[in-house]
Amino acid sequence: MKGSFIARNPSILVFLLCLAAFTLVITLMSHAMGTGLVSTSFVKTLGKTLCLCLVAIAMDLVWGYCGILSLGHFAFFGLGGYMIGMWLMYARTELIVAESLSNAAIPPTDQEVVDAIGTQIFGVVGSSDFPAIWAFAHSLPLQLALVVLVPGLLALVFGWLAFRSRVTGVYLSILTQAMTLALSLYLFQNESGLRGNNGLSGLQNLPGVSASQDWVSLWFLWGSALALGLGYVVCAMVVSGKFGSVIRGIRDDEARVRFLGYSVEGYKLFIFTFTAIIAAIAGALYYPQAGIINPGEVAPIASIYLAVWVAIGGRGRLYGAVIGAALVSLVSTWFTGGMVPSVPLGFYTIDWVDWWLVLLGLSFVLVTLFAPKGIGGLFDLVTARVVPDRHGADYGPDKGSLREEEGRK
Repeated sequence: MKGSFIARNPSILVFLLCLAAFTLVITLMSHAMGTGLVSTSFVKTLGKTLCLCLVAIAMDLVWGYCGILSLGHFAFFGLGGYMIGMWLMYARTELIVAESLSNAAIPPTDQEVVDAIGTQIFGVVGSSDFPAIWAFAHSLPLQLALVVLVPGLLALVFGWLAFRSRVTGVYLSILTQAMTLALSLYLFQNESGLRGNNGLSGLQNLPGVSASQDWVSLWFLWGSALALGLGYVVCAMVVSGKFGSVIRGIRDDEARVRFLGYSVEGYKLFIFTFTAIIAAIAGALYYPQAGIINPGEVAPIASIYLAVWVAIGGRGRLYGAVIGAALVSLVSTWFTGGMVPSVPLGFYTIDWVDWWLVLLGLSFVLVTLFAPKGIGGLFDLVTARVVPDRHGADYGPDKGSLREEEGRK
């Protein structure tokens, strides 16, 4: 028997075992388990890091494998957060309003309850009416469906318009960045119905859950680890076999793949939409751990950071995207959290909070110039991949195929 897909791909099994071991160790060291070796805030940081690893995998699939440098995938990440955040705010506010009106002499009507909820949520922007986009905020199943449908539909429409026009290269990157900027500017407006610059807050409080944040953070860590593991396996299946060969062919020589009769636009549209949905799911898990989301989260710079993570980790390798996102996220937390002491030089004091982005940009430049395969490329050195010794035999069935000595050059 050939065995399962995971059994035939040991690297996937190694990744899943490492992820499971990591999750188990953090669980046993958490406050919820009584040891307290890892603080609840750091458990949340690790949970959010796993979500960033998932969106990095999506970015690697669309850029590293299909060759589409999207500078807008973090917009889908943010939309996923907004969709789940709407339900979290509505349900939590509904409980607060119900408790405050429970002692009223005359029981409030359903409309009065809805009006009170609207006042609580939108009073900060001078309104009390629910916008149309909040029509399903009362239903968790419907909002979970919107986590997938809204970003997926946006990616489908945008991708269809862009790919059918055969926009490629830097022009496509500019278009994706323009889409992200337009969405960000729209969300900044109070009329967007998502509280403008105030964003959605208090998302870390799960409605109807009396458990402490120690346990809630641990639940989200488990959920994030599960999503990352499933996402890794699904993306590995997508890039394997004939489908994976086609999208890599599109990346390397789009014109030749089209000449061979493949629907290049169809493949690119599927990958673009599929990765947008993955990014949205990652965002839906990330922002309840962050506790707040605002329009700044979907600004174009966030998508540029995403590309930097993948480049540093090594694009074209799913594990490389995970390494890059995890490394940059944790190092960023270390530098910007004030854990690195400042360096006084007499005439100037180096404050790492201010210099972190400079270090990140410098790392990206150095990796691009001297290590184009990223950190993931180091695994090639460890495994010592070489051309197999064919003892001078042809590389293919034709007599004109490259021979061993030619292939080594």
